Amino acid sequence: MAAATISVDQDQFCCPVCLEVLRDPVTIPCGHSYCLDCIEDYWNRDKQKDQYSCPQCRQVFNPRPLLSRNTVLGEVVEKFLRSEQLRAAAQHLDRPEEVKCSVCRVRNSRAVKSCLSCLESYCISHLKVHEERFHRKAHQLIPASDQLRDKLCQQHEKLLRLYCHTDQQCVCSQCVKEKHKGHDTVSVVDERATQQKRLRETSLKSVQKMRDTEKELRYIIRYIKHCTEAAMEESERIFSKLIRSIEKQSSEVKELIRIQERVAVSQAEEVLDKIQREIAELRRTEAELERLSHTEDDIHFLQKCKSLHFPTKAVEMPNTDAMTYSMYKTIGGALVDLKDRLNDALQKDFNKLSNKVISLKDNSHLSTSEKPKAKDPDISFNTDPKSRAEFLQSGGL
Repeated sequence: MAAATISVDQDQFCCPVCLEVLRDPVTIPCGHSYCLDCIEDYWNRDKQKDQYSCPQCRQVFNPRPLLSRNTVLGEVVEKFLRSEQLRAAAQHLDRPEEVKCSVCRVRNSRAVKSCLSCLESYCISHLKVHEERFHRKAHQLIPASDQLRDKLCQQHEKLLRLYCHTDQQCVCSQCVKEKHKGHDTVSVVDERATQQKRLRETSLKSVQKMRDTEKELRYIIRYIKHCTEAAMEESERIFSKLIRSIEKQSSEVKELIRIQERVAVSQAEEVLDKIQREIAELRRTEAELERLSHTEDDIHFLQKCKSLHFPTKAVEMPNTDAMTYSMYKTIGGALVDLKDRLNDALQKDFNKLSNKVISLKDNSHLSTSEKPKAKDPDISFNTDPKSRAEFLQSGGL
């Protein structure tokens, strides 16, 4: 639903005491509204002691009413002031700023004339007072202006009515006869029209140039956005394919590592099973020794203890160094090779990696001195492509 528009005048928001727009408006019991400070000052006067009346309708209140800000009216006044400010700003370009009367103290009325002798501006009422006071004196009146001093010649105290093209300045009629005698002069009205026309033409050219520039910049922005979107789509396509390849390789490498783990764990479990059998045999021997140790027959002890055997040979442990080497050195080196040729030789490098894992499985029982030489640990990962073709071929890694 469209909001209703109500037309109001400034007088409807004026305080009856100060005749200005309401400040912190309060509403007294009779319904009239005032500025908070105005009504309090009015009630604080000596003649208002114990008689608190409305300045407009004279209704008396006893006891003194409690005053509080009328929030709704305050918001309406603020909106009105804002609208008036916006309206004044919109009209400022179309008409000159209104000149206020220099004599009015309560409400500055609009001035209609300015006196070059008194250097003051007057509304209709005070203009009549001025004419009555100086009707016998020749005071020069001009249309209302708030810059009276600027309109007078500082040397001759006369109105600047002419413009000197030679010296590029406004002059009075006396200046033309003295300092500016023989110079090219025209009336300020004609000069203002000429310069205003020239400035309008310059303004139109400037505006057109700015519009052309704005149009070009908007095209550039659209072009940049279009190129960016195209680049992002291509990047997304390439990287999505690359990620799928890496994820597939990652799964296969993990499976190869798990195979190596199963081989190493199987070897260790074989040794563990053998040790567990030997431990069981050792416990039986210890039980027999414990039983013989309680017999009192020395000959029987000596005859039976010869049959007790305790293992003295150390069990050969699995080579964990070989497993660590295979997982962290050889496989790591193979992964570096796989990274450099991710798209061109994916299957070739994967087979190479598989062959290395198989070889490691066969050599996992070797001692540290028999291990094959490791790759150079300083292999760099920063093998950037040298051209756009290489970049696309390597997938951007």
